[in-house]
Amino acid sequence: MKHEESAPNMSGEKPGYIDGQYLIAMPTMEDGRFAHSVIYVCAHSEEGAMGIVLNQPAPNITFGQLLGQLNIVEDENEDPLAIDISERKVYRGGPVDAGRGFVLHSDDYFLEETSLKIEDGVVLTATVEVLRAIAAGKGPKKSLLALGYAGWAPGQLETELQANGWLTCQTDPSLIFEGEGDQKWHNALDILGIDPGMLSSDIGHA
Repeated sequence: MKHEESAPNMSGEKPGYIDGQYLIAMPTMEDGRFAHSVIYVCAHSEEGAMGIVLNQPAPNITFGQLLGQLNIVEDENEDPLAIDISERKVYRGGPVDAGRGFVLHSDDYFLEETSLKIEDGVVLTATVEVLRAIAAGKGPKKSLLALGYAGWAPGQLETELQANGWLTCQTDPSLIFEGEGDQKWHNALDILGIDPGMLSSDIGHA
């Protein structure tokens, strides 16, 4: 399981692919980087897939610190808005391009040339402009900032799904913007009506 391929073209949505759905790691997941992970699939096509891990907080950095490193916030100790922002977590979106920020957010904010609407209520923006907007109080009402993404080569995700490495779950935006850490994994299973204690390698798609 590499999850290190280039991101596919995110403009083409075709039947049979799972853009806008969630991947929920089975307890038998062999790749420790994705144990108990919940991944939002932003793009899936014949070119491969890319997604953002939603429930792995990034160590040693906060939203406010990241804004400071980018010189978006000059002094978070004097700016009440920045103090509020600094309490938000930054997540590890995946092992690919881990120095790049990806913001999943509500669709009340959209940049014509750089934002990608994945579905109603969910937009992906990967430019610093969205961070500036959030810092200025003009950004989306709901957002999740992740560093990096998970990528699959052509056919790789399909193989993993057939091998029962993942459960799939239809869209519920609350999984992106609500809950923390492992609680998101449990919330996703609750949506499917699955007791974690009943999961085994024999269970596949849901």
